[in-house]
Amino acid sequence: MRGVRRVVLLGVPALWTLVSCGIPATGVVEAGGPAHGLVPMLRVYLVENGSLVAVPRRPAGAVDAESAVMNLLEGPTKTERAKRLTTLLPPLTAAPTSAPTPLVSVPPTAGPSDGSAAEAAASAAVSVNARSGVVSIHLRYVSEELSDLATAQLICTAAEAQRIADTGTGPGAEAVTVKVTNARGRSVEGSEERCPED
Repeated sequence: MRGVRRVVLLGVPALWTLVSCGIPATGVVEAGGPAHGLVPMLRVYLVENGSLVAVPRRPAGAVDAESAVMNLLEGPTKTERAKRLTTLLPPLTAAPTSAPTPLVSVPPTAGPSDGSAAEAAASAAVSVNARSGVVSIHLRYVSEELSDLATAQLICTAAEAQRIADTGTGPGAEAVTVKVTNARGRSVEGSEERCPED
């Protein structure tokens, strides 16, 4: 009988510890919304040794042609420049010129973003419209003709991003045509058929 009391007395503190451990006895606790799928990577096309290179970037928001073009026009990041990647596109801060000038590799200007004022200036300098498998890019701040490689940077970047926006998939979906127009109304049209995959 004494052995039974001892077992019962030892069991009471153990039971008390389990009951008072601080974990409430509740059902399923809702916390936040449901999990979403993976955010697609944005690929911009930069230049390395005279050739196009697809460079993955994590988008700040949804992937579409407009966000991809604006991302491309920001130029290479510090890490990308360290890998000797560059762009042949003039930076958005470049003032329009009255006479055509040859383009050279232009590193981006590093400076603090002034938020909505910078976004407003950028949208006034560049417009991107997408519909029915065609993306139109109007570079109001560029009066000179772009080189073939600079134009290819825009075409490849915009076409791939728009294909992702339209179908949620990458390469393999229906082709997208991109039309690039400068401030003088000179247009060049192309698709991503010749764009490198990696």
